[in-house]
Amino acid sequence: MSKAASDVILPGATLGVMGGGQLGRMFVHAAQAMGYRTAVLDADPTSPAGLVSHAHIQTPYLDESGLAALAREAAAITTEFENVPAAALDKLAETRPVAPAGAAVAVCQDRAREKAHFVGCGVDCAPHAIIATAEQLAAVSDDLLPGILKTARLGYDGKGQVRVKTRAELEAAWAELQQVECVLEKMLPLAYEVSVIVARGRDGQVVHFPLQQNLHRDGILAVTTVSAPNVTEAVSQQAYDAAHKIAASLNYVGVLCIEFFVLQDGRIVANEMAPRPHNSGHHTIDACDVSQFELQVRAMTGLPLVAPVLHSPCLMLNLLGDLWFPAGATAQVEPDWAAVLALSGTHLHLYGKTEARKGRKMGHLTVTADTPDAARETALKAAAILGIAPF
Repeated sequence: MSKAASDVILPGATLGVMGGGQLGRMFVHAAQAMGYRTAVLDADPTSPAGLVSHAHIQTPYLDESGLAALAREAAAITTEFENVPAAALDKLAETRPVAPAGAAVAVCQDRAREKAHFVGCGVDCAPHAIIATAEQLAAVSDDLLPGILKTARLGYDGKGQVRVKTRAELEAAWAELQQVECVLEKMLPLAYEVSVIVARGRDGQVVHFPLQQNLHRDGILAVTTVSAPNVTEAVSQQAYDAAHKIAASLNYVGVLCIEFFVLQDGRIVANEMAPRPHNSGHHTIDACDVSQFELQVRAMTGLPLVAPVLHSPCLMLNLLGDLWFPAGATAQVEPDWAAVLALSGTHLHLYGKTEARKGRKMGHLTVTADTPDAARETALKAAAILGIAPF
């Protein structure tokens, strides 16, 4: 057997995942479908991934006994959450292959480092300034206003972000964010938003999914459309080239998502990246010949990567906890899934979360069809049934 073949971790082995959310759950499903056993480390006894995994290690991410148990269980380990401490991944990497590596995750966890990395790669991003001290706050250029002030760490789904128009609003926002290190990004004339999901193997091979066009509401992804309706070939190629460049510069192994803003003049700028499968890629389970989660399994085990093929135009709708509380409801009400599933081409994915809360991601609905127009028409019907605003 060749060294390359002997390095491959074959089905039957156990794969570990740090984090027990819905991304971990879908990773577990993909790994199990391919014949792997799975182990999840997450402190929550009812975590969505832990509930469906062969093993669930219920400890905090940095707990030494938990990390040792995961290393004993798993032949290779990945993460499903960008805020898993990079130090935990580094510890696991002392004895097991970890993909992505802690060093790459550490860049994605810190918006200041992330922006510096984009600049170092030659990938455009929004004009910005780092604010960690009162002196840096005072030195901010007026040219960056209006802007968005974002915490450098621990922000996602619109959390830790404040829009500011004036210096007074900027000062108030930094105080509201407890004067932690922040990044102020200039607001740009945005046409629309897209994302690219790439998978990169240990050997440097990179494949990507078709570009996804995204609609956000209140900082949370609401709708993903594929094929992206407003995207030109030039924009697609810019995004693919930038994403491949970023993945290579991180020496990345695994699935990586980079979100881009497409400006009104046709230029693209990198917004942020996630070192894991991404909400905007959930449609790949139903609309592509290989999902982002299967590629996550392939990358971490050394199996061959294949270029994904979109076999059906689709729209993906996020299902937030708000849907369980229709107007006038004082208690949680289950949406009318039967009516939704009566529509041809609908694929419902619920994440096993028992408590619905406003803004909480409870599941997603992917609508596939023969044509983009047909997928959109059905998705709008489903949205009307569920009480989701038109798009």
